[in-house]
Amino acid sequence: MTTDDPVVLLVDDSSNDSLLMRTVFERAGFLHPLHFARSGDEAIAYLRGDGRYADRLLFPLPTTLLMDLNMPGKNGFEVLDWIGHQPYLRRLRVYILSASSRPEDIERAYDLGADSYLVKPGNFDGLLHLANCLISWLKLNHFAPSLPVHDDFESLSPFLGASARTEEDARHHSLVRSAV
Repeated sequence: MTTDDPVVLLVDDSSNDSLLMRTVFERAGFLHPLHFARSGDEAIAYLRGDGRYADRLLFPLPTTLLMDLNMPGKNGFEVLDWIGHQPYLRRLRVYILSASSRPEDIERAYDLGADSYLVKPGNFDGLLHLANCLISWLKLNHFAPSLPVHDDFESLSPFLGASARTEEDARHHSLVRSAV
């Protein structure tokens, strides 16, 4: 089973960049709503389903995460590391959108599990081109649905395979309720 309707979570501490990305995605024809988090901590709360993010009809688990690296609180590297320890997020595609083109940042992001690393263009036309490319990819791709999250670690075993770390990890993830 796949899902043809991608759910995109954009994580960026700059409200100007977020507004610009929303505008660019709309102009490029992306009809699915974008969900936003303004920090690494907020992104983790969204992915866990904590607080206001508990309603998975309003805040569905994303299929794609577009994330900046340099943010206050938990930065993008810390979020990548956290995601790597969450078995129920192993199907999440993570794309870094950063102003940094430093090789050490790119290597570290990939080492922590990023699926792609994109350097933010410095102008609107470049951003529009980047968004058009991303949207084309999103429209062509078929995403696997999010993994279910249960209180019962044993019931997760068929879904998690070797990525399951401990029963305690699985219990922790029972805070997130999948709408599926």
